[in-house]
Amino acid sequence: MSEEKPDPATALIHHPYRPPDGFVAPQVGVHKASTVIFPSVAALRARNWKSKAGYTYGLHGTPTSFTLEERIATLEGGLQSLLVPSGLAAIALVDMALLKTGDHVLIPDNVYGPNKELARHELAGWGITHDLYDPLDLAAFEQALRPGTKLVWLEAAGSVTMEFPDLRELIRLARAHGATVALDNTWGAGIAFDPFALGVDISTQALTKYPSGGGDVLMGSVTTRDELLHLTLKFTHMRMGWGVGANDVEAVLRSLPTLPLRYAAQDRAGRALAQWWSRQPQVVQVLHPALPGAPGHEHWRALCTQAAGLFSVVFDERLDPAQVDAFVDALRLFKIGYSWAGPVSLAVPYQLAAMRRQPAWRGALVRFSLGFEAVEDLIADCEQALQRSGLA
Repeated sequence: MSEEKPDPATALIHHPYRPPDGFVAPQVGVHKASTVIFPSVAALRARNWKSKAGYTYGLHGTPTSFTLEERIATLEGGLQSLLVPSGLAAIALVDMALLKTGDHVLIPDNVYGPNKELARHELAGWGITHDLYDPLDLAAFEQALRPGTKLVWLEAAGSVTMEFPDLRELIRLARAHGATVALDNTWGAGIAFDPFALGVDISTQALTKYPSGGGDVLMGSVTTRDELLHLTLKFTHMRMGWGVGANDVEAVLRSLPTLPLRYAAQDRAGRALAQWWSRQPQVVQVLHPALPGAPGHEHWRALCTQAAGLFSVVFDERLDPAQVDAFVDALRLFKIGYSWAGPVSLAVPYQLAAMRRQPAWRGALVRFSLGFEAVEDLIADCEQALQRSGLA
């Protein structure tokens, strides 16, 4: 008598077939899971979510996310990485894991804006104080360090205004004070310089930018070299329930091998366009760390040979800001939008007087992010937009 055919509802879920081992391809397999299946109760009880020795629950990692974490750690020069849903989530994880009521944190005045807002609102509500410091003024930075300063944030180059600080000396002063040093390394992307060789404790990135490179993924990372510090961050990461989608991890993994090539190409394009802007009479300053005369250029030159494809131009303050807005509106190849490091060039105007304490910035500023269009076409786009807006 033939075996009775199993019910399809059960057979399709508990099918005995398992594909053979040994399949290897250039791209990492995409493993999606909330539930992870254990072979026995003993295995369930023995596995430890804190290490990569095994799998316990999708939120704590899969082969796909473990692979990206390891590759980001290598890229940054660290030993461990954690993935979070965005670059801002990476900043928030560091703050939440390391600060408590009564603590003090120092933040550069030119830091990524939401870092300041997090300190002004959530951290302040939890009784954590902060001060802003001028990253180019070492004496003022040293004076700003308090007995309760537990965390110092660094950013190189600075957001929008692109100042490049003396990282070595800032790190030395902060470490001598006993503060933990965290660097937002999104601009450097693990390519421009080695953050851990300089002595930072933590490096965060918005993987949204260069590691993704497509303008279509939101993700962040927190990288360390110290195991105890990593576990402190990992416990908060677990308790907050921060996870990332497997398809987003796949997208970043696919882009990572081309990161050095993309960084170099956008660096070349950015410098070429920045040098063109430096010859335009409407502009009083081009803010690009690799250009002589830019704020902190000497610090960039001492540490780096490459730069992100990102820079800003400051227009003469006698020009009507509305005309500068009209110039941005008139651009055809440059699109108006936040973020950077994707394939499409972007432009965003800023009024810095409302964003910065020091120095007293005057004049409208436009930040340019270079994509992969031909530089000659981008220059022509700027020329026609200057004509159409009446700035030529």
